[in-house]
Parts: sequence; structure tokens; C-alpha cells
Amino acid sequence: MSDFFRKLFGSKEEPKSNPVKPEAQLTDSATTAPLSDLQLQSIMTSQGPKYEMKQLVAAVGQSVGKQRDHNEDSVLALTTTISGSAESIPFGLYIVADGMGGHQFGEVASNAAARIVGGNIAKKFHSYLFRIPTQSMQDSLQEVMETSILEAHQYIQREAPGSGTTITAALVVGQQVTIGHVGDSRAYAVHTDGRMEALTRDHSLVKRLEELGHLSKDEVDSFPHRNVLIRALGQGETLEADIFTVRFPQPGYLMICSDGLWGVISENDVIRIIGEAPNMHRACQSMVDAANAAGGPDNISVILVQMIG
Repeated sequence: MSDFFRKLFGSKEEPKSNPVKPEAQLTDSATTAPLSDLQLQSIMTSQGPKYEMKQLVAAVGQSVGKQRDHNEDSVLALTTTISGSAESIPFGLYIVADGMGGHQFGEVASNAAARIVGGNIAKKFHSYLFRIPTQSMQDSLQEVMETSILEAHQYIQREAPGSGTTITAALVVGQQVTIGHVGDSRAYAVHTDGRMEALTRDHSLVKRLEELGHLSKDEVDSFPHRNVLIRALGQGETLEADIFTVRFPQPGYLMICSDGLWGVISENDVIRIIGEAPNMHRACQSMVDAANAAGGPDNISVILVQMIG
């Protein structure tokens, strides 16, 4: 497995340290006790973040909102790390899907998108994550993402006709992020210097009109048909997903969210909430709370991911 990932990312095996001498093992003893949250926080603030291996940390927040009676958003967050004698390989798969169609068909569409895309990608990587691989993977990460999204699109057309869903999926392997995107859920890079960079482009009518110069920025915010999509899984005979690869924002965060979040609270509020929160789980919940406090007109979903080490 390490050979496979070294080929992908050029990671080099670290020299092994000297083994512990038997007499040191015999004389070394320690007692353990659980640390309180206050003690843990004191350790973190006094010593600073020191991590000897690269790993992903993720948090999720979700709410039905204040004006909907059921949730049509679906979220998937899968995080693991493979580490041994070679460099550690962080692996993560993060998906937000926002369904549409009414009569719970939107819920069916978004759930199918998250499960099918997530399941296909996990199946492709299973042998490399949990078994010794006997052969290299034939498809590129972008091809795996594209094929998985197309399969979800075809399933939704067949099993929930008339419905549809957005999808924004991020596959993190090492320090590379492969993104698959359809619709108006979004992926952002949130930088520690206060910048927030949109990684995806909305497939919406209002975005297209803005790109063509028919709407100004002020008109975009007040456009009456902001939720009309020109691309969605389950809609149309053919589907063109945006598939691309970027480096993980480090230092910083990868954030994926539905329009129930980004359409309600500002980027400045997002940056402030993340900066003030004691941890990422609290940051996600605080963003959801802020969207609900602003009226909560739609379902709200957010995933926040950080790479440490």
C-alpha cells in the first residue's frame, strides 16, 4: 500500500529510529488518568500544536432550518489515516447533497447521491486502505469521481424521476483534494489570514446571468429566481460535472456547505465564527445557529475539514 501512495504523491520513507533497549523498557513505568477539557486546552495553548503525523480532522453541522418541515440535505463524512514506517497518508471523503423535487423525492435523490458516490469511491480505495494491494488502480482519482457521480445521476433518473439534487464531493488523498461538483452547493478554502476562496462555481441561472453581464452583484443578491439550477443530478439526459484537483488549504480549512448556509450568512461571518470557535465541531454548530437566527429559510448542512501535522 505504501508503494502505491508513494507513486501517487512521491512520499519518501523516513529513516527508522533506534529501538528501545530492553533495560529501558523494564525501568520505564507510568500511570494514566483522563484529562479534563480544561487540562487539554491548557496543554494545547501552552505548547502549541505539535503533530508528528499528518492527519485530517473533520466536523459536521446540519439543521432542517426554520421554514422547512423535512430535511432534503444529505451529508457524508469519512476520515481515516494510514501510517507506518512510511509517511502517513490522510484519506477523507466529504459530500454535501441538496435535494429538490418535493414529496420527499428530494430526500431520496440527495441520499442516493451521497451513498452511491461515497460507496463507489470507498469501494475503489478499499483494497488500498484495508488490504495489501496486488495491483495498481487503473483509473485516475478524477475518473473515479466522475464515474461515481454519473452512476448516481442515472440511479436518480430511474428511481426518483422528476427529482434532482446538487452534489459537492471532496476526495482527500495525501495533500490533494479531488472535487466533483454539480449544482449550487459549494466548496471553499478558508485561509487562516482571513480569506475565503470559493473552489466551486454555481450551476445556477443567476450565476450564468451574472457571468454574461446581465446582472450586477447587487442584482444577483435580490434576484427572485436564485434557486433555479441549470445543472443537477437526475435532471437532463446528459450530465457534465465539474471535476478538478487542488491542494488542500494548509494552513486553513476545507469547507463544504449547502445554500442554506452560504446563501444566508456572509463570508465575513463564516471567517469570524471559525476564528472564534474553540473547536471545529463548535464552529459548525455556530454556523448552523447563525443561519437559523437569520431566518433559516432552507435546510442547512456544513462540513469543515482541517489537515494537521
